[in-house]
Amino acid sequence: MFTSGDHVYMTRALQLAEQGLYSTMPNPRVGCVIVKDGKTIGEGAHLKAGEPHAEVFALRQAGQQASGATAYVTLEPCSHIGRTPPCAEALVKAGVSKVIAAMQDPNPLVAGNGLAYLQANQIEVASGLMQLQAQALNPGFISRMTRQTPYVRCKIASSLDGKTALNNHQSQWITSEHARLDVQKWRAQSCAILTGIGTVMSDDPSMTVRELNIGRQPLRVIVDSHLRISPQAKILQGGNTLIAFAQDSENKSTALLANGAALICIPNADHKVCLKSLLSHLAHMQINEVLVEGGEGLNGALLSLNLIDELLLYYAPKLMGSQAKGLFDMPALTEMRQAIALDVLELRQIGGDIRLRAKPKYA
Repeated sequence: MFTSGDHVYMTRALQLAEQGLYSTMPNPRVGCVIVKDGKTIGEGAHLKAGEPHAEVFALRQAGQQASGATAYVTLEPCSHIGRTPPCAEALVKAGVSKVIAAMQDPNPLVAGNGLAYLQANQIEVASGLMQLQAQALNPGFISRMTRQTPYVRCKIASSLDGKTALNNHQSQWITSEHARLDVQKWRAQSCAILTGIGTVMSDDPSMTVRELNIGRQPLRVIVDSHLRISPQAKILQGGNTLIAFAQDSENKSTALLANGAALICIPNADHKVCLKSLLSHLAHMQINEVLVEGGEGLNGALLSLNLIDELLLYYAPKLMGSQAKGLFDMPALTEMRQAIALDVLELRQIGGDIRLRAKPKYA
């Protein structure tokens, strides 16, 4: 159905889409290439919400040559009016003769309507070219549109024997500077960073993007069931912090609000933060991707509830012994069939450490 040339142009469109890796949220990352007579006449990428979409940039570059051309786009052109006019309409006005989309838009406001609009206006359409690669660019947007929850990526740094901190809670630093710099890239492409009160009290982290100038900072979200956080904690500096809690027995909420933090009370039956409700709330805030940087307690709670979509594990060539803290605090298993299997996505060396990306295969 698709030619080798089609694959070449869509590959370029995917490369363009990656330019918005750190900046398009809550919108998806999209690239577009316009081709006529075997020659690229226009390219574009969506870089920021509220700014023109990839198709518009590519059409501007192509100009009048766009008439009769083929547009390769990594996501179905939008057909609804949002912050910007519909891209499907712009393609029709430009007179393109064919549109090839890598995947349909999971947004219910589009969901095939963009391609249908093009067809209704005598434009040949096709979709599915390099769909898996296109989906991999936008796991958070797809998750939010189809499941009403963000894509949750859990980052853990540990020793080779699976320990994340000493028994006295010391954990800085297990992995190398190379690994820590790599983590900054994952922070930068996330809409929110989620951590627990244990990590905040032990490490007093800032949880900000450093080394990369992306023009924004992810929302910092703290799971703190009983509001034990200090109003002077570094993670509260500069605002842009949300604290999820279940009880405020010490009446700390007023001081925390005065310090610029936002609060949400979402208790579960055990008087702890309801993690499912928290993720639903984040999706309502248009959060696409969440990077979890917590301890074994939060990691274990999320995994037990099947809420982790991807594990980002950094293993340092060190051994810390059986008394050190583990990766996940979970109830003891009694049978091997209860173990959570993993689908390994990638294994590579980062400096002297090993980075493993995997998806849990929940029963």
